[in-house]
Amino acid sequence: MRLSVNKPVKTLEASVWDIPATGSARFSWEYDDGRDRLLALYQKGKDKQWDAVTRIDWDLEVDPYDALGIPDANLAVYGTPHWAKMSERNRRELHKSYASWQFSQFLHGEQGAMICAARIVESAPDLDAKFYSATQTMDEARHAEIYARFLRDKIGMTYPINDSLQSLLGDTLSDSRWDMPYLGMQVLIEGLALAAFGMLRDTTDKPLPKQILAYVMQDEARHVAFGRMALRDYYKQLTDAELREREEFVIEGCYLMRDRLRGAEVLEDFGIARAEAEELSERSEYLQLFRRLLFSRIVPCVKDIGLWGERLQRAYLDMGVFDMGDSNLDLLMSQDEEIADKLDAERFAAEESARVAEVADAIVQGAAEA
Repeated sequence: MRLSVNKPVKTLEASVWDIPATGSARFSWEYDDGRDRLLALYQKGKDKQWDAVTRIDWDLEVDPYDALGIPDANLAVYGTPHWAKMSERNRRELHKSYASWQFSQFLHGEQGAMICAARIVESAPDLDAKFYSATQTMDEARHAEIYARFLRDKIGMTYPINDSLQSLLGDTLSDSRWDMPYLGMQVLIEGLALAAFGMLRDTTDKPLPKQILAYVMQDEARHVAFGRMALRDYYKQLTDAELREREEFVIEGCYLMRDRLRGAEVLEDFGIARAEAEELSERSEYLQLFRRLLFSRIVPCVKDIGLWGERLQRAYLDMGVFDMGDSNLDLLMSQDEEIADKLDAERFAAEESARVAEVADAIVQGAAEA
């Protein structure tokens, strides 16, 4: 059952998810300069803070029934007897539900990222990592604020967290090893989200979602860089057995997200049985492409941090994403930052042009009245 953001049907108690805290809070009394790369990233994190209220143009109109501009043919149910039986109103509602489901999972993931970043501040043994994680916690809070506002004010509904996403978050946060929030969140969940953000950012023709996705991705590019640096340094110190444990976690998490994060619950809301909804999703060419692209950020990152054992490689071959391990992750992240900066430049140039035209009109009017 989907939830209305304006009329929640759950009690506050039922909406709170408690995960018992494990592991240690670590203090570091070493206040000398740390790793230059992480401190530079920390400085960049401070310099790049921004306000979601002022940077995003919330006055832009959004049609909740066509929020992302996704064609009918991209829907898993398109071309089936179910689609033929749907009224035009139901088809519009289906588009609204898919957009809501997609951005709802973004929202839940960003809250998870905020909590994981706070956990890293608490548990990371190095002060430079704690410094950067503190800036990331603020970034993730801003992202959750943005997605919540978009769902509330522009779509008007939200979905509960997907079971698979909740399961992966639970596994990430309940592990007592300090590096697991990095691995589960920075590499798997954030990597998956970045790929999903990027696909929508590059295909939507709707200005408000494009702004939101571009600006969030600019922040996430720094977060993934941080996770790579910290884990690459740490994993060089681990034994083969310890590395294999991390690889098992990655394999299970990747299969979980590939097999379950398909939006079948949306089709269930329209009267399609779960088994058939999953089958329709499995056959959808668009969703097959989407699921493959979900790993475009994860696979090269996993390889880069030193998790590339034989069993993990076999798993990626089985998923059909092994070749992504050679992708240039630095180039992808650089492009994410450039796209956001270019969008800002275009917006501000258009606004300046409009102001100049307004002043010119006022001068002409004043001269005519005189």
